[in-house]
Amino acid sequence: MPISIYALKPKFQALLRPFAASLARAGVTANQVTLAACAISVALGAFVTWQAPAHWPFLLVPLWMFVRMAFNAIDGMLAREFGQKSRLGAYLNELTDVAADTALYLPFAFVTPLDGWSVGTVIVLAIVSEYAGALGLMVGASRRYDGPMGKSDRAFVFGALGLWIGLVPMLPAFAAWLVWAVAFFLVVTIVNRVRRGLAEAGGA
Repeated sequence: MPISIYALKPKFQALLRPFAASLARAGVTANQVTLAACAISVALGAFVTWQAPAHWPFLLVPLWMFVRMAFNAIDGMLAREFGQKSRLGAYLNELTDVAADTALYLPFAFVTPLDGWSVGTVIVLAIVSEYAGALGLMVGASRRYDGPMGKSDRAFVFGALGLWIGLVPMLPAFAAWLVWAVAFFLVVTIVNRVRRGLAEAGGA
């Protein structure tokens, strides 16, 4: 299987499990966590886009990317381990993820040497890659999370770019090629998810 930061998720979840248990006891639901993560992502993305090309707001992106990963891990644990799994939750999990990603990637289109074409291509391919992963369930396979450019990997790349923009006056010229490289690896990810989903379904 292609290497992905997603492979670290079980260890991350183990660290957050006590906190998830506390939330469950307090009556917080998985769907509430999912919606909160999306709302904050959209609000933050809108704010950074509004401020662009100002540099300092981009420092909020890597900080939130990390916290958002915690939100995503916690809502999954609440659903699976505390009896909160639901059909509505499955829809919300997929739809809010792509909405949040779109909002958080959009500000980068306004920073030189990046542009709307490269960032827009990444946004479209990111949506398709998540759709390809979710379609595994329709063919009798599991929800596919194959890399090399899954959600966690994209969060790392754009978090690093946000940190760079926030700390350094301008991005180097190769940053434009980096975003196109993300697009290329998203295509590979889509192919991997489809191929492995079909293989899993065929084996089943």
